[in-house]
Amino acid sequence: MSEDNINTEEYPTEIHEYLAAFEKSLGSVDEMLRTMISVSRSELLQKLEPLEQAKMDLVSVYALNSMFWVYLATQGINPKEHPVKQELERIRTYMNKVKEIADKKKASKLDKGAASRFVRNALWEPNAENERTSKTPAKGKKRK
Repeated sequence: MSEDNINTEEYPTEIHEYLAAFEKSLGSVDEMLRTMISVSRSELLQKLEPLEQAKMDLVSVYALNSMFWVYLATQGINPKEHPVKQELERIRTYMNKVKEIADKKKASKLDKGAASRFVRNALWEPNAENERTSKTPAKGKKRK
């Protein structure tokens, strides 16, 4: 028997595709982690702005806790009843705060001078003097 036949006999054939996809995903995670580990953290952080540093730290911590969640599930422990659940919620809270800060940076700034001109011109009503001057044609000077 080939190695594939032995492996498929150990688990139901219906889940073979799911397990193959899971194995491929694990390979991707492993490759990503090797890439991250190959660069020194301090070198990487020097190239990033503080907000980007915070995002990277949060993503790293979230990924590690998520992998621990999966580990607990594979060991038959309910991760919903484990402190890792509160940790993931805490990290999500900080991720939302960082997102709000990033959105505030992207938001357009209000030009108070331009806004006051828009409002003033939108609310402008001609008075009696301005109406007369705007209705009468401009008279040129007479030459002698």
